[in-house]
Amino acid sequence: MKDLPALITPDRWIVQLFSARSAAEGGTVRRKSADVDRLIGRDRFFYEVRRRGFRVVENSGQFIVFCNR
Repeated sequence: MKDLPALITPDRWIVQLFSARSAAEGGTVRRKSADVDRLIGRDRFFYEVRRRGFRVVENSGQFIVFCNR
């Protein structure tokens, strides 16, 4: 994963997450649930996942997003 800037906006974080090669190819992406809570909040995260028609599971402190419909 690329180094994040010292200050990242929620919008920028979402763009970076869903523009990852794995997401674009219909694979999976994962992020620490603590990072989601700290950077954008779970409500926004779940909204963005649902808006794209993807599914997400949480396991062992990680969110795994399945980037296919």
